[in-house]
Amino acid sequence: MKLSLTQAVAVASFAMLAAAGAKAESYDGVHQAVSAKTRAEINEEAVRAAAAPNQNVTRGSRGPETVARSTDRANVVAEAVRTAAAPDQNVSSGSRVNSKVISTLQNPVDARAAASRDASKL
Repeated sequence: MKLSLTQAVAVASFAMLAAAGAKAESYDGVHQAVSAKTRAEINEEAVRAAAAPNQNVTRGSRGPETVARSTDRANVVAEAVRTAAAPDQNVSSGSRVNSKVISTLQNPVDARAAASRDASKL
């Protein structure tokens, strides 16, 4: 018996379909939920969350949020001024190939502070 091309393709496709069906996973049923809380605890938590005030207010809509300060404002301003006045602040070691950044210039803020100290000694 000689098979035509369409019959051979049909037989091959059924064989592949049967092979794919043999690899199907088995059904283990519905798994039980595992939780550390009881249904009553979850229900109480949901009731508290639903009754919470301002729960649908977006962050920042009630004005600016407070930030805890860890440094005095004057110290922060002085550090910012010193950093902004640094003579080589925009130069990095990656600016040129195989280069090192060695600061040879004195920071103007340090120079003014030294000058004011020297003037007060006179």
